[in-house]
Amino acid sequence: MYFKISGEISGVETIAQGTSIRCLGRLHKAYGIGNWKKKKGVATVVFEDGASARAEVHWYEAHGIGKMEMKIKEFI
Repeated sequence: MYFKISGEISGVETIAQGTSIRCLGRLHKAYGIGNWKKKKGVATVVFEDGASARAEVHWYEAHGIGKMEMKIKEFI
């Protein structure tokens, strides 16, 4: 499912960081070594067909690399 974030992500909090992330090895291989954190927040997402909705989104983030693999976990 392809989507874009419209506006800012609110209520951002860290779920896991460092060795607590299950797929840390895969992140290092795919994007590079960094201080990876798994985060979550609430945002308005816009889909390919133009529909929009509020949703809880999760993603991985590392300093100097940025946000990667953003996914929708739950519609609000």
